[in-house]
Amino acid sequence: MTDQRASTWTAAIIVMGVSGAGKSTIGALLSQRLNRPLVEGDSLHPAANIAKMTQGIPLNDDDRRPWLEAIAARIDEARQTRRPVIVTCSALKRAYREILTGGHDDVGFVYLRGTKDLIASRLKARTNHFMPPGLLDSQFVALQEPGEDEPTLSIAIDAPPDEMADRIVRQFVP
Repeated sequence: MTDQRASTWTAAIIVMGVSGAGKSTIGALLSQRLNRPLVEGDSLHPAANIAKMTQGIPLNDDDRRPWLEAIAARIDEARQTRRPVIVTCSALKRAYREILTGGHDDVGFVYLRGTKDLIASRLKARTNHFMPPGLLDSQFVALQEPGEDEPTLSIAIDAPPDEMADRIVRQFVP
């Protein structure tokens, strides 16, 4: 997990990965440690998306587009006000990540990478979330892991959250 470009992520750090990877947990820790407001991407989903997922129906690209555009607008706002943010968003596909960055190089991704078995066990233990464990397969089908040409720190999710956050923060604080 080394990438010199991380220090240039002055508008947003997007914590990405499939549902259950730990985006909210790591996002909250990074928000606190880097003193950046947290934007929970799930809070920007249109009601129709949440209804669809609650029913166990996977979202398609058309469903995700307005959601991604809403997140991109929040990142643009952070850029304009010079108040960098931490964002949680699955950002499963390269095209989604391109929408989120908007062609700017001041946004980067922290990819929380884990095995399907580990994440499935986390989803089974999770309560009060609209995303049912049955949609995990569709998340892995849609997932396009970030390429080497994308501004990404990749971190395995098999460590305790505090340790993961410490590793990530070291990329931003000398």
